[in-house]
Amino acid sequence: MNKTININLANTFFHIDEDAYIKLQRYLDAIKRSFTDSQGKAEIIADIEARIAELFSERLQHERQVITSKEVDEIITIMGQPEDYLVDEEIFDDAPKSHKSTSAKSHKQLFRDIDRKYIGGVCAGLSYYLGIDVLWVRLLFILVTVLSSGFGIFIYILFWILVPEAATTAQKIAMTGEPVNISNIEKKIREGFDDVTEKVKSVDYDKMGASVKKNSKSFFDSLVSVLMFLLKVLAKFIGIIVLIVAAIVLISLFVGLFTAGTIDIWGAQPWREFIDITVNAPVWLISLLTFFAVGIPFFFLFYLGLKILLNNLNSIGNFAKFTLLGVWLLSIIGLISLGIKTATDYSFNALSTETESIAHSPLDTLEIRTVEAIGLKNRYYRDSDFDIVINDGEKMIYREDMEFRVEQSPDEEIRIEIEKKSQGRNYDDAFERADDIEYSYKLENNVLYLNNYLTTDYKNKFRDQEIEITIYIPENAIVRFHNSTYYNIDGHIKNNMNYYSSGLANHVWKMDNLGVLNCLDCPVEDWNDENDAANKEADTLQKTDSIVKDSVKIDSVTLKNQ
Repeated sequence: MNKTININLANTFFHIDEDAYIKLQRYLDAIKRSFTDSQGKAEIIADIEARIAELFSERLQHERQVITSKEVDEIITIMGQPEDYLVDEEIFDDAPKSHKSTSAKSHKQLFRDIDRKYIGGVCAGLSYYLGIDVLWVRLLFILVTVLSSGFGIFIYILFWILVPEAATTAQKIAMTGEPVNISNIEKKIREGFDDVTEKVKSVDYDKMGASVKKNSKSFFDSLVSVLMFLLKVLAKFIGIIVLIVAAIVLISLFVGLFTAGTIDIWGAQPWREFIDITVNAPVWLISLLTFFAVGIPFFFLFYLGLKILLNNLNSIGNFAKFTLLGVWLLSIIGLISLGIKTATDYSFNALSTETESIAHSPLDTLEIRTVEAIGLKNRYYRDSDFDIVINDGEKMIYREDMEFRVEQSPDEEIRIEIEKKSQGRNYDDAFERADDIEYSYKLENNVLYLNNYLTTDYKNKFRDQEIEITIYIPENAIVRFHNSTYYNIDGHIKNNMNYYSSGLANHVWKMDNLGVLNCLDCPVEDWNDENDAANKEADTLQKTDSIVKDSVKIDSVTLKNQ
């Protein structure tokens, strides 16, 4: 049974075994004696105690764990024996003597250098970690900020939040990559005094404290060490890949949000017009929800990459984690809701029908032509389904989606029936959008001019609006399809030539009593050529069948003879 003691070391509370306490007390007393006449003794002792407290904290798995002699021995091994670093003023008069050290060169740790900071010390800290001049790091941040439309500022703030500052002497030493021991702590503090002589500054404390202890390792220990090293290298490589990919995605989202999503810095963006005209939601809201829905997971990937590369990275905290998770869930729910709402806007179909009589004599040939938009050539936006045009300063949806067909009239009048079709979230909404479609035609000198396009107000959005026209002509009426109707003729018009759609163009047709159009100017050889082709095909099949039968007979005779 061992007695435990509660101690306060550098304002940190520890439970320590009595034997360990005695050993630690003797160690600290020896350190104090070694710096009896040293300038800055109090600061040196305080930083050494802070470093020891930090090492103890790293080794504790929970707050009630008791520090034993084993932990104290480990700390002494890292920090070094006080007699190894005892500095005598007489040494400075001659060549510095070599002393043994128990610590080897340690790895650099990333901290913010507040001593050389302009803003937060991020660039100064990175210059130590990367081993390059701080000026180049600052220029790199400026370059990234300019090329990424301000994303460099976001990266800088992120490092400012996540990377701790080098507040203690031990952290400042770890930032440079030097081992945090008594020698370097003393050296760092001495450098901070203005009255330290150049002689003291020139002392090579690394050589004075160099004490290399070689530990024998077995073959298997060496193999394990090599494997662990390779795994660490692989982990660092994966961390770099994750960091780069996440950074590229975040930069893209950042640029998309603050240049195209909310501000027209680069002018009107076609994809913005497409979203605005097809989705019933503001573009800035969709951009913001997309930024959070995609950006937050990649932010955590970015943080994971930093965590793999930097061991001393600050945690963002549970509050920030749960806040980001909540924002991400709300963004996902928002995008799903918008998707459902947009799909609902296309769920119902409705049509608005207008029928008018045409003042035209059935004895005269009626010519049908289609006309293009003359005053709407300058398109604000072009798409495969619709365009956006400016008419008298107002935005309009423009679409070339019109088909017409010809059927027999039940009486002696010529009529035109216009069906306007649209989709909507319900029947009333779809009918209202269909009714708002603007379409016109005119009859002039026995020529019926049909617009090959439709228009509707921009606020109606694009909901697959289209026009279908039916022209009713009486029996024996003659109609001619002009060449301009080539792409607008319906493919189901009954005719005696079995022409399909565009084939009816550039011909004159007469309506019979069965509702079938009979061609008056189609070449007769067309019909004869079709009959000849059919007859030739029948003759070929008949000859082939005869040859096959004869072959079978020959084979039968051959078999009998055998």
